[in-house]
Amino acid sequence: MKILRSKKFKNGIVYCLQLTDGMLVETTDTFLPFYTKDAIGRKQNKLDNTDLGSRSERWMIGVSTMSGCPVRCKFCATGNMKRYRNLTADEIVEQVEFAISQSGCNPTEAKEFKINYTRMGEPFLNIEAVKKAISRITEKYPNTHHYVSTIGIKHSDFSFVKGNVTLQISLHSFDEEKRNWLIPYSKQMTIEELGQIRTESNLKTTINLTLVDESDFDAEKLQQYFDKDYFFVKLSPINPNNISDKNNLGKGVVEGINLV
Repeated sequence: MKILRSKKFKNGIVYCLQLTDGMLVETTDTFLPFYTKDAIGRKQNKLDNTDLGSRSERWMIGVSTMSGCPVRCKFCATGNMKRYRNLTADEIVEQVEFAISQSGCNPTEAKEFKINYTRMGEPFLNIEAVKKAISRITEKYPNTHHYVSTIGIKHSDFSFVKGNVTLQISLHSFDEEKRNWLIPYSKQMTIEELGQIRTESNLKTTINLTLVDESDFDAEKLQQYFDKDYFFVKLSPINPNNISDKNNLGKGVVEGINLV
């Protein structure tokens, strides 16, 4: 892998990497204080002070599962890429090893070491390679927590989501028509079907809401479809880019900060 571009933040770095065939992937290497892990118990996920922690506390590597993406979410900059392809398990694992080598830190010494399958691509459109990568990473770094994000592809098998593997669902709106516009992929599960997902993970399934406006949130539908014993709600900002600007999405409801 070759670094084409990188950008440093106060708590990490994001890389644009070029693969041997010229295709691109995005990989992130970030960290936070360990207390932020208990967002449910603290009932919020804000930092208590300006101390951003270190990789010895919560260390998170975000990997791409595809180069490009066929889903084309209305606020995702990946839509700039005209081509896409699935990555191999080797290419997914290599992103993790790359970030580790660049950091100079040891994952086994971190209080939490987490791989987020949340950058380019829809993991469940490349699920066999993702599962192989999870197995290989866990074998080498047994303390790894794997966090797999999906829009909810119809007929997906979630049986592998157990133990230290956790699921995140990209919901973004409780209005079915609005959600289908934001996530223009015909073979995705309905909101009701998403609420029926059950896993054997050590953690609850995360509902990720990148809210364009306040009307996208519906407390009654949240209570109707998503049992609080199985789901945890996370509000995320829109990171403005030319794709989100083209679709007039603005900055969304949640204000972003330049930390990760």
